[in-house]
Amino acid sequence: MPPRESTGQDTITVEHLSPELTRGLYRDMRTARDLDTEAIALQRQGVFPAYVSVRGQEAAQVGGASALDPTRDFVFPTYREMAAALAYGVEMVGYMATHRALWHGGLYDVMESRFGAINAVVGGPVPHAVGWAIGERLRGGEGVAMAYFGDGASSEGDVHEAMNFAGIFTAPVIFFCQNNQWALSVPNHRQVAGGSIAARAQGYGIEGVLVDGNDVGAVHTATAKAVQRAREGGGPTVIEALTYRVEPHSTSDDPGRYRNEGEAALWLERDPLTLLRAALIEAGHAAEADLDRIDAEAAERAEEIRDGVAEAPEPHGSELFTHVFRETTEELTRQHRTWQEEVEL
Repeated sequence: MPPRESTGQDTITVEHLSPELTRGLYRDMRTARDLDTEAIALQRQGVFPAYVSVRGQEAAQVGGASALDPTRDFVFPTYREMAAALAYGVEMVGYMATHRALWHGGLYDVMESRFGAINAVVGGPVPHAVGWAIGERLRGGEGVAMAYFGDGASSEGDVHEAMNFAGIFTAPVIFFCQNNQWALSVPNHRQVAGGSIAARAQGYGIEGVLVDGNDVGAVHTATAKAVQRAREGGGPTVIEALTYRVEPHSTSDDPGRYRNEGEAALWLERDPLTLLRAALIEAGHAAEADLDRIDAEAAERAEEIRDGVAEAPEPHGSELFTHVFRETTEELTRQHRTWQEEVEL
């Protein structure tokens, strides 16, 4: 789906949200943008083996995560939810350390943060979220699960089975699809029949919402409604946030091999940060000077996170053999002994 015809003049509306909230959304989006730039640089410098950019998808991620309650809800991310983690309040040095492969699932506390470890299995977070949501309801809790996935993952069987299960059992879960138009090198029209991913919700008897993923206010509002619905026992919601992946799929990808970069240029005109900045000023929620100050603070925080990640100490090599099994095996013991002989001695 191409951007609107009035690409350059598109506006978004934030009047229905408080000035404090919208400034907070801008701060998180600005910080995520700067941290994304720093992360790509770290990969180019060899600090990260690989990295997947969130540029252009900040509104979809921040708008959704900011509508959740970190004390009750639980987020199940893919490998591209850095901006969501930041908006959710996750300790970012520990989270970003995952990209250095320093330890199992990063250096942050998944349970305390209520934000799952990076999941690179396509569609993998979705059934996990449904299972947690069912467990939460059985415990009598009021928490809601948020499952992130992409348009490519929407073609996976795990996603359909999870939605069907959630629909039958009215699980308190939100299926949040960031439709960034490309499942790696496969465009939407070659993988999604029926026009939209949100439309599939009807087949499972659940709510489906299609929202402008570059409008952070619209995303926040749609997610807040879905959260309230789930908390009140109304069951799941599929939210399809229509956005665009302006950067390569990952730092090892070359999108010039499969897409017209002119399309990306059109979407860059609908940059979610540019749209939000203009909307804040127009609504009287912030002045240019206020936003300039937020920009400076965001850049400083991004640099602090970058330095913290780059300087984080590597774990001892012996941890290769810990947490593999609850009780070690004869073969694992042999491998550990061989490692000690070759590396430690």
